[in-house]
Amino acid sequence: MDDEKIYQVALSMVPGIGDITAKTLISYCNSAKEIFKKNRSQLSKIPGIGQIIADKILAFKNFTLAEKEIEKCIKQNIDILFFTDATYPKKLKHAPDSPTILFYRGKDIINTPKIVSIVGTRKSTSYGREFTENIVEKLVAHQVLIVSGLAYGIDIVAHKAALKHGLNTVGVMASGLDIIYPNMHHGIAMQMVEQGGLLSEFKIGTQPEAHYFPSRNRIIAGMSDVVIVVEAAIKGGALITAEIANSYNRDVFALPGDIGKRFSEGCNNLIKTNKAHLLTSLEDIEYIMNWESHATTTNQEDKYYDYSMLSTEEKIIVETLKIESEGMILDELSWKSQIPLNKLASILLNLEFSGIVKTLPGRKYKIK
Repeated sequence: MDDEKIYQVALSMVPGIGDITAKTLISYCNSAKEIFKKNRSQLSKIPGIGQIIADKILAFKNFTLAEKEIEKCIKQNIDILFFTDATYPKKLKHAPDSPTILFYRGKDIINTPKIVSIVGTRKSTSYGREFTENIVEKLVAHQVLIVSGLAYGIDIVAHKAALKHGLNTVGVMASGLDIIYPNMHHGIAMQMVEQGGLLSEFKIGTQPEAHYFPSRNRIIAGMSDVVIVVEAAIKGGALITAEIANSYNRDVFALPGDIGKRFSEGCNNLIKTNKAHLLTSLEDIEYIMNWESHATTTNQEDKYYDYSMLSTEEKIIVETLKIESEGMILDELSWKSQIPLNKLASILLNLEFSGIVKTLPGRKYKIK
């Protein structure tokens, strides 16, 4: 068993040490193990620690309890993610109050380049459900990770739509990963483990309590690039998630609804107070996030796969460049296409004039 992991779990069990204090300790001591090796004087000199917290660290001796927690996780295929681990959600790591430790069960996808969280009321309408299904289907073009809270209403619609359309999806839970809440979503949760995962800051056996849900919402907001609020009353969990997302400088989008409808009030107010972008289609997200338009991509693909007007060598170059989405230097392109450098330059120039190839700094080329 990994020694450092034992000390990491032990640190999370010390009374009075929250996420911010734990991070301060790690930043000064470099590892969890080193924290427990320090004496009272050394610990109390760390800014924000003092003698009371130092004494609590020194008083903690039950490392066997930490070992047992790790063993339980291993038996249930649950990974323990400490905030210094490479596997910890990278975007969440930058949130000041992000959890020190997370429990995760599923595929290695929580650092997908594009992550979209979708939240909303538990008492969703057909309007909200249909929009959620539609936007998830459209997001397939960007191969995003869909994140939500596994709750009734909009949350579960988002998870189901992701599963249906082949997108990975993660459910962030307000309980231990062994306790699916609500229980009727157990089957969906198990599918998500195979096509995404389940994530929680609460150890195995933790029951879902009311005050855990707002805490859970900061994870949903923090690990995402985009937070979409589909339907929400003027108060509720979805609005909390939106507020947290704004505090983390995440982009929030809200679906507008009918004036006077209870579950449109929250979204309309977010838009009115400039706390969310108006969302009517995928194009709104693409524009604000500067994501390449799906329509543009589709047209380009159609053009590149139906290039009867191109010469044989031009076709070879286009197909070769498709292999590297980030582009290819001239020498590498010549070698892979087997076209001499002196001939390659003129062909690339023609393709550039045709709007098919783009020149990058450093004699690098890529498909537009």
